[in-house]
Formats: sequence, structure tokens, C-alpha cells
Amino acid sequence: MKHTLRTLAVAAAAVLALSGCTDSDAGGSAAPSDGGGELTPITVGLMPVADTAALYLGESLGYFEDAGLDLTIETATGGAAIAPAVVAGDYQFGFSNMLSLMVANEKGLGLKSVSAAVATTGDTSADMGAVIVTADSPIQSPADLAGKKISSNTVGNINEVVTRAAIDAAGGDGSTAEFVEVAFPDTIAAVENGQVDAGFVVEPFVTAALEAGDRVVSYAYAEFDDSLDIASYFTTAAYADENPEIVEAFQQAMAKSLKAAQDDSDAVRDIIGTYTKTDAEVLAKMVLPKYPSEIDRDAAAKLGDDAVKYGALTAAPDLDALLP
Repeated sequence: MKHTLRTLAVAAAAVLALSGCTDSDAGGSAAPSDGGGELTPITVGLMPVADTAALYLGESLGYFEDAGLDLTIETATGGAAIAPAVVAGDYQFGFSNMLSLMVANEKGLGLKSVSAAVATTGDTSADMGAVIVTADSPIQSPADLAGKKISSNTVGNINEVVTRAAIDAAGGDGSTAEFVEVAFPDTIAAVENGQVDAGFVVEPFVTAALEAGDRVVSYAYAEFDDSLDIASYFTTAAYADENPEIVEAFQQAMAKSLKAAQDDSDAVRDIIGTYTKTDAEVLAKMVLPKYPSEIDRDAAAKLGDDAVKYGALTAAPDLDALLP
């Protein structure tokens, strides 16, 4: 089974250029094999973080092959980079944060979520995503982030909206924060070198930051909504209409993968160690997300409303068009 893991920089550049870095025959209209026949090739674009562990785990357990799919994984820095490649047909499916999908559809890209992916734990004292600062930073609460420079893996995505909401909830002015793009693996260094005042990271980088002596100033996902879906797997509405059997096969494989990840945290930690450079101590301590079976519509609506409030969207998203 194909399993391509490029470096983040190279993959991101390739995605943004829409250079056709995947097999041009991948994800054709042929139906998946029902066993014993030729597998249908698909390519999925994602980020190599704890959020995507369920798909990697499902691949290792053979769930995609069982569904008649020959899976290739391509990596990038975020949903804003992955979505254009899915639209261009270079990838058949992608992983993206929920807000980037809403923004893409507002721009007319016609994307469709087909599977849940990852959600907050809902624990405001230890979650899988956080805003970090250095140990000696004067920033002590989310309110202190007002007017500060904060990094996110992609500007204008879910991390920005939930952080602005956390600042407002703590009594600050979230609209005054400045967001800049820094890839998750580079965020700890950017914070410690003073390139930014604070940085938004997800696991395994949250635990890596704590191990390095940095502090968490906000678990912004959990503070925003205890059932917030961070991201989902998606395709284009056109591809879903034209290839219903392939989409159904992907959904079946993902349903098994998400259940396996939710049920076996040790397997999740082990699989994360195969596609990230994370040492054993961090793997053992990191906070794992929830791997839900369904997307929480109410939390998605709340995210859309706040995205309008902070200018990421001009109108509330059409969740009927976006969600499964």
C-alpha cells in the first residue's frame, strides 16, 4: 500500500502550486473492489499531527484495503493548502479544519465533509490544542493576548477564531490580536525566539512545548465549545456526486478507523510515533483528542457565527451543503 510522507515544506509548496504531485490516475470513477479484485487508488491530503492519527491507524489495520481502496497519503501545512489540491483533482479527499472548509465554500469551491476527524476533549485544563507562551512571558491570561502577535499554522482558520473568542471571553479585545502564519513544527522556536508573542499548537507540539518549559495560556478549542469538531475529511460535492461508491468506501474505512482510535489510545500513540518525530516521553504524556463518529452541528454553527463576528466569513455558512 502506497504511503508517501514528504517534508512539510516540499508538500506545502507542491499543493499550493497545484503541481499534480500525485498519480494522475488516482481516484478515477471506478468502483472500489469488493474483495479479491484491483483496488481503487485514492490520495488523501492531511497534516501529520495527532489529529490525523485515526486515518494512519486505519491504514495500518488494513481498513482502507478492506474497503477496496489503495490509499496514498500526502502531507501539507493546513487545510488552506489542501483544499485547492482537492478541487484540482490532485487529491480525492483532504483533511481540513472546519472553518477553512466554511471559508472555501463561501468562495464557491463546493466542498463537502464526508467524515468526522477530530474534536476537542472539552477539558479546559488539558486539551489537544493550545496557545503557548514562554515561561517568562508577561502574558498570563487570554485577555493579555489582545494586541499581541500570535502564530497559527494558517491565517484565518479555526485557531484564529477560537483564540479571538478566548480573548474576548477573558475581558480583552480579540479583534486587536495579529495573526501570522507559522507551521506547527516551527511554532515553539518562533515563540522562544520572540518571532511571535504566542503560538497556537496542537499535539504533539503542545506537550513538546510544556516539556521545553513553555506555558499554556489558553486551551482555546475546549474553552470555545466542549464538543467542537476541529476538522473533518472532505471532498468536492461534484466528486461525491460522481463517485458515490468510492465516497461510501472511504466513509466505511474512516468509521472503523475513528472507532479504533477512540478505543485504543496506546495504538494511537504508537502510530503517531511512526509519522512524526516525537520522542517516547512526549508520546506518553501528550493529550489525545476525541475521534468522534459524527460532526457536532451545533458547535459548527457556533463556529460559523463567530467567524462572521471576527470577519473570517461574511455570512453564516450553509451547513446543509457542507456537512454529511
